[in-house]
Amino acid sequence: MRIDVLSIFPEYLAPLRLSLIGKAVTDGLLRLQVTDPRSFATDRHRTVDDTPYGGGAGMVMKPEPWAQALEAVLRAGTSDAGHGGTRPAAGSTAVTARDATGHAAAAPANSAPGTPAPGTSAADAAGSLAGASAEPGPAASSRPVLVVPSPAGEVFTQEVAYELAEEEHLVFACGRYEGIDERFLDWARGEVRVRPLSLGDYVLNGGEVAVLAMVEAVTRLIPGVIGNPESLAEESHTGGLLEYPVYTKPAEWRERTVPDTLLSGNHARIARWRRDQQLVRTARRRPDMVLALDPAQLDRADRAVLAGEGFTVASGAWRREPAHTAPQDVADMA
Repeated sequence: MRIDVLSIFPEYLAPLRLSLIGKAVTDGLLRLQVTDPRSFATDRHRTVDDTPYGGGAGMVMKPEPWAQALEAVLRAGTSDAGHGGTRPAAGSTAVTARDATGHAAAAPANSAPGTPAPGTSAADAAGSLAGASAEPGPAASSRPVLVVPSPAGEVFTQEVAYELAEEEHLVFACGRYEGIDERFLDWARGEVRVRPLSLGDYVLNGGEVAVLAMVEAVTRLIPGVIGNPESLAEESHTGGLLEYPVYTKPAEWRERTVPDTLLSGNHARIARWRRDQQLVRTARRRPDMVLALDPAQLDRADRAVLAGEGFTVASGAWRREPAHTAPQDVADMA
């Protein structure tokens, strides 16, 4: 998989060099680059924002630097796919485990910001993407995905993470201020598949924090990134349920003990206990997730546990009894 991140604060993305993601880059499982749209601004101050038409507070990101940055990473991605190697986009920094400061590389000393990569003429650079779309080319479904963090986007979920993990090339555009000029997104839809995504119903200062979360959620699903694949099968949101509580040594700590079932050595009992804990925890903390479950996919024991939490099946769907309350935490069941 190749991931490109567009950000005017590339140092925000430095944590991507750490831990499992950094190791995945080193091991060749992931190609990751950060590109600064400022490298494609043409004025002496490298301006990437301006006041909004119609008035109002804040500043809006100008479309041209973002369009040129996207064109650059798409050209690099095409070259990467064609030559089996990683060709950095102009104005970008490859993130590696050993050297990932996050700072975008400056444009070459003998060129202006936004100059095409060496060996590419200005005419070729301007027309390469448009020309490709004018001729028979890959289906729209094979185009890279441009993920735009936005409070107006669809909610980013584990299911979405799995979908993105199947892609070959993801580009994340980290907007700032009041957002990116809408014309950039309109234009981009002719080149890539645009997918606005939101972490939740709140607002951040920029897209970088959201992208860090999304990139980690997606890349950990790439085969080989997580050492033990079973870890992915038993965590929260897998199968539509939250994860069960976990314990480690010592068996007794500050007068609190590990549930007897986990010490029994009876694997069937342990599996049932964990399943019950998942159901109860989900029912009490995320009842919306229970309502989304297919009752036909649950066995009799599952349905009995949920019935104890006030959920009944009506017309093939779950219904929650409005008077039911469960104030105690799921850990108290232990």
